[in-house]
Amino acid sequence: MTEREVETVERKDEIVSGKTFLGIEFGSTRIKAVLTDADHTPIASGSHEWENRLDHGIWTYTMDDIWGGLQDCYRDLKKDVKEQYGVTLTKIRAIGFSAMMHGYLAFDKAGELLVPFRTWRNTITEEAAAALTKEFSYNIPQRWSIAHLYQAMLNKEEHVKDIAFFTTLAGFIHWKLTGEKVLGVGDASGMFPIDSNTKDYDAAMLDKFDALAEPYGFDWSLRDILPKVLVAGENAGTLTAEGARLLDTDGELEAGIPVCPPEGDAGTGMAATNSVAVRTGNVSAGTSVFAMIVLEKALKNVHTEIDLVTTPSGEAVAMAHCNNCTSDLNAWVNLFEEFANSFGMKIDKNELFSVLYNKALEGDADCGGLLAYNYFSGEGITAFDEGRPLFARTPDAKFNLANFMRVHLFTALGALKDGLDILLKEEGVQIDKMYGHGGLFKTPVVGQRIMAAAIDTPVSVMETAGEGGAWGIALLAAYMAQKEEGESLADYLNERVFGGQEGVTENPVPADVEGFDQFLKRYNEGLAIERAAVEHL
Repeated sequence: MTEREVETVERKDEIVSGKTFLGIEFGSTRIKAVLTDADHTPIASGSHEWENRLDHGIWTYTMDDIWGGLQDCYRDLKKDVKEQYGVTLTKIRAIGFSAMMHGYLAFDKAGELLVPFRTWRNTITEEAAAALTKEFSYNIPQRWSIAHLYQAMLNKEEHVKDIAFFTTLAGFIHWKLTGEKVLGVGDASGMFPIDSNTKDYDAAMLDKFDALAEPYGFDWSLRDILPKVLVAGENAGTLTAEGARLLDTDGELEAGIPVCPPEGDAGTGMAATNSVAVRTGNVSAGTSVFAMIVLEKALKNVHTEIDLVTTPSGEAVAMAHCNNCTSDLNAWVNLFEEFANSFGMKIDKNELFSVLYNKALEGDADCGGLLAYNYFSGEGITAFDEGRPLFARTPDAKFNLANFMRVHLFTALGALKDGLDILLKEEGVQIDKMYGHGGLFKTPVVGQRIMAAAIDTPVSVMETAGEGGAWGIALLAAYMAQKEEGESLADYLNERVFGGQEGVTENPVPADVEGFDQFLKRYNEGLAIERAAVEHL
């Protein structure tokens, strides 16, 4: 037998005997499943494309979107397993579920959804976020679950009195498949502030919120309706018989599989890039973009542009999060594809992205004076409530394809750079390693080089970064099942998963760094003019 045939037989045996690990993550535009062997190598995958919708001014996904998408994704994974190994997937050693962080899913005592799912993308909680930030002396961004809850209270929404439980998308999926109302500490840190010493919700802030809620006369306290916090490595329940049928509509998956704490996409990104240790960071760039740095000490000041969240094991993390990244860029690439199709040219989409992205490296360092804003939705860091994608140029700007692509790559990271400059320049936060993952980095070199220019720091991409958060949550499931007594998540990832891998690194090019700074000056000047115009109106 060839080496490949031997490997296939070994993996078939692992699948049949239930030694594999499964991670499923709900991203903004894709639900992805990754099955790994005991050594954390991805051996099969499945996916389902989906998209949020703007319904009566609320960005949402329906219950049909969620369950139909999950089931289709798992069905696609089973198909891949069958085609590669000729067996049916029935046993799994451990499973993990993750999803986009934040947002608002509220349920009554009967477990019925009270209002449509409000995703992280909504910027409708400005009043609540500002009030809570002041009350807590701790930044509460608009997309956080507690901001959504408090805004609903301020709006005197009828459903609030009936809340028995509220959670995130990952927490909802986990609850319905296991019966457990729990949440991984990283995802929980996007619902309500976490005390990194206790690895639980901040007790003093819980008391402050309940004091704010007291005049409303609800029969619940915040402690009653939040999910229980768990850290990486803890058992978060098992797949129930009902949950197994929800996941696998064919009824072939066995119940009783251990499930790790559900996590947010920030935490799985940290796991997938080996970025859970102090002074490491990672940036996830897709529909949204966020960069996280594990802190060695607390920040000196409260910054409304910076989230304070945690790793899956509870260490403090500073995060700059932006609602917008590649959506506008992808729209322009789609326009170029439509142009080509109009002339009868059928171009491979991956090749089109590669050619256009690389064209950007031929442009002027500062994009030739072009300006663009990629705001499909509101943007918290730059204080805009609604999205209006915009491309602009002066008559004397150097308008060519290279500069056009370059400015759209730059603006994809424009708001992020504003946030990171606070951490790196004002707070003096140190980064030893920054890892990139997500769609922006799929084309080799280009995304890394643009990101390195934005932060003036080397950016690395691991070979496994393309597996993303689904692989990251599979790693957390494996950690729960395979860790030794006292073995930390950082040690497990560093020694058993990555084994010293450094990935491919792009160092910042001085001309690119200077060019990005020049672009950002124009970018922020334009934002200031727009804000002044809005205030005048």
